[in-house]
Amino acid sequence: MKKYDNISWDEYFMGMAVLSALRSKDPNTKVGAVIVSPDNKVISIGYNGMPRQLNEDQLSWNRGEGLDSKYLYVCHAEFNAILNTQVGGTLKGATLYVTLFPCNECAKAVIQTGIKEVVYLDNKYEDTIGVQASKKMLELAGIKLRHFEGKDIDIKVK
Repeated sequence: MKKYDNISWDEYFMGMAVLSALRSKDPNTKVGAVIVSPDNKVISIGYNGMPRQLNEDQLSWNRGEGLDSKYLYVCHAEFNAILNTQVGGTLKGATLYVTLFPCNECAKAVIQTGIKEVVYLDNKYEDTIGVQASKKMLELAGIKLRHFEGKDIDIKVK
């Protein structure tokens, strides 16, 4: 029997999410997401960024207050991946690979689209009320939550 030195599906898809995160212009938090069908085909990819057709130079990437806060403008990676799905495509039964545990707003979108599993790389905001609400909703919806367990993903682009 031959021994192959390849990466697992989880490592492959999380690696794609990590690579996608590199597209983000957010100076503090770069997040990538990949949605995969039950038969391991990539359905969609997203990263956190400003809405299309907006001049990003006129909006803030700061964590500031009021209209100077990026949180009012940025579309999260999971949300973008869901929106980037081909018209008529289904996410029912799909798996979401994401570099950061979804917020409560993205959790709602995950639930509504029928995604069945979320594989996340990091949960650095797990103590926040938003992530606690997200986890509660995802668990109540029967969505499997799984922390990524695999080789360290280190993407280098020359």
